[in-house]
Amino acid sequence: MDRKKLVNQSIDYIMQHLNEELSLDTVAARSYMSKFHFSRMFKEETGESVYSFIKRCRIDQSAVDIKLNPTKAITEIGLDYGYSSSNYSTVFRKRHKVSPAVFKQSITTHSMSVPFTPERAVPFKTEKEYAAHIEIQEINDLFVIYERFIGSYADIERNWYCFLDKYKEFLLEKTILAERFFNDPAITDSSQCICDICMTAEPDCGLNNVMRIEGGRWIVYHFNGEIKDIYETLQGIFSVWLPQSGCRMARQYGLNFYHSIDWDNHSVVMDLCIPIE
Repeated sequence: MDRKKLVNQSIDYIMQHLNEELSLDTVAARSYMSKFHFSRMFKEETGESVYSFIKRCRIDQSAVDIKLNPTKAITEIGLDYGYSSSNYSTVFRKRHKVSPAVFKQSITTHSMSVPFTPERAVPFKTEKEYAAHIEIQEINDLFVIYERFIGSYADIERNWYCFLDKYKEFLLEKTILAERFFNDPAITDSSQCICDICMTAEPDCGLNNVMRIEGGRWIVYHFNGEIKDIYETLQGIFSVWLPQSGCRMARQYGLNFYHSIDWDNHSVVMDLCIPIE
């Protein structure tokens, strides 16, 4: 199997099992290669060791959990990821420069600054305003061609240009364009954010960089506006609507589905989707 695909599959496995026992041995075993060979390959592809990647993603995901579960005790969230209360605070502070308690207090439901343009502060809508654009839908499994990018989500538009040019022969009228995003840029360093750019295809398309995205039950926010406003809309959903909704995220990633794109005016009509249990 292609080494990049092996590493991508390992990342997917890690992201979906962050609150379980994970080690270099267990992850390498899934690729049927020695841990020494796998460890070297993983670091060459991602720039991080397997251990560092797991540790970072666990702490970042725990911060997401603090954000989504304001009534849940911080010690309980730490325990979910295998940390004692004192150890969790130490590791969290080392990663985010503040304690989990201070981080929780800093979460706002009124406004936020945009990491890509820090001088820009945007207000959130009310829970009812977000709810007016949201419905719960069943989404089918998708078989897609994809390329994974690790870096700032501010580069996604440019990455789309390259992706569509590279795979234009597979672009049909029925093709669905989608993004799978794993990180919250308000928490994860922008240089370490993971995004898959995808287009639907037939399983016999003949390419190696393909995968099946699992469907299921999703909350779907119908977005119509400028690309620059997507990030703040998602932050509002996560910070204002989701914690009050009674819904619980089912997997550590979201999906964006594009319906129409106006590249000249940098605007889109799309669905912002979050998997729920």
